[in-house]
Amino acid sequence: MIINADLHVHSCFSMASSKDMLIENIAPQAKLKGLNLIGTGDALHPKWLDMIESATTYKGDGIYSCDDCDFILTSEIEGYKKVHHVLILPSLVAAREISDRLDSNNKHNDGRPRTKLDGAEIIDLVHEYDGLCGPAHAFTPWTGMYKSVNSFYECYDGRPDFIELGLSADTDMADLVKELQDMTFLSNSDAHSPWPHRLGREFNQINVDDISFTSIKKAIKSHDVVKNYGLVPNLGKYHMTACTKCYKLIDPLIAKNNRMKCYCGGTIKKGVDYRISEIADWDVPHHPNHRPEYIHLMPLSEIISLVYDRGVTTKTVQGVWSKLVNNFGTELNVLLDADIADIEKVDDKISPAISAFRNKTLCIKPGGGGKYGEILFDEEELIEESTKLVTLDNFIK
Repeated sequence: MIINADLHVHSCFSMASSKDMLIENIAPQAKLKGLNLIGTGDALHPKWLDMIESATTYKGDGIYSCDDCDFILTSEIEGYKKVHHVLILPSLVAAREISDRLDSNNKHNDGRPRTKLDGAEIIDLVHEYDGLCGPAHAFTPWTGMYKSVNSFYECYDGRPDFIELGLSADTDMADLVKELQDMTFLSNSDAHSPWPHRLGREFNQINVDDISFTSIKKAIKSHDVVKNYGLVPNLGKYHMTACTKCYKLIDPLIAKNNRMKCYCGGTIKKGVDYRISEIADWDVPHHPNHRPEYIHLMPLSEIISLVYDRGVTTKTVQGVWSKLVNNFGTELNVLLDADIADIEKVDDKISPAISAFRNKTLCIKPGGGGKYGEILFDEEELIEESTKLVTLDNFIK
């Protein structure tokens, strides 16, 4: 059977997360998005584990259900050198015991615990309990594995169980790196709120025997992710090298020459695009036979907001979003499958935008420095925005 699974989200206990990140809120939104399985996130936080247990029904083999939506225990953890790792765990017992053994002084007040353990120590601990572990958003400049090392062997003293690509990278980018050829890639949302422009903005389509921890583990180990779905990478907030204060995009060589300091006084962060170019073995991607197709997505509410010139959480945009989803079942059906003529009958202003998304004619101002990219209708507007890249000629201006 084929399922849609988003395996990395956060709870209401994580820093910068919405207080609405509760099981009973996540479940219905996941179904509206078109997801079958969600990671619980934050499964090392004692209070969150209690809430998971009280809000769900245990279906067996590591699966917990609420409102006909299935959950699997997952967590993110910050280890040595502030590198983040994703854990997929088989049971509440395993999660509680790992949490008890963790040398963390913040696991009771932050859903993402910090530890002094390095990647090798973390993965060994997780493997003791039959769990899975791999780098979270592997290429991102603040907390990704590759911001600190040039090879996953330096982080784990061996091979992780998977590589999470992160919002600012996709398969074409990651398959420039030779050591990743035999790795399973995961694309997850890292959502901090339950709303569909965050939840499931990236997910994995997986071929499983059934919805169980055993089947998920087998699928990841056997390269049975049949498709990855995720943002167009330049929508990611760390795709390009940029200032974290003024968000101007800056030529990476200029940034390095200026010791990663912007003329505005802010700190420049190296973009995922450039970081991958530094560790790449090839100029063009080499996709192994097991590598699935990567389907680029844009959140439906962001496309609607482009048309109606309103924020994604406004009543106008959410009203149009609800009308479309009510007619076609899920957001994914609206974005990918519904007939454009049928969409036009529901909202004739939106149908051209959905068509442009499918035809890949929407333009994107790339993100960087912690600011998401922006979807644009007008190519001239994109050309105007592209002139704002800071180069040697205009760095001092």
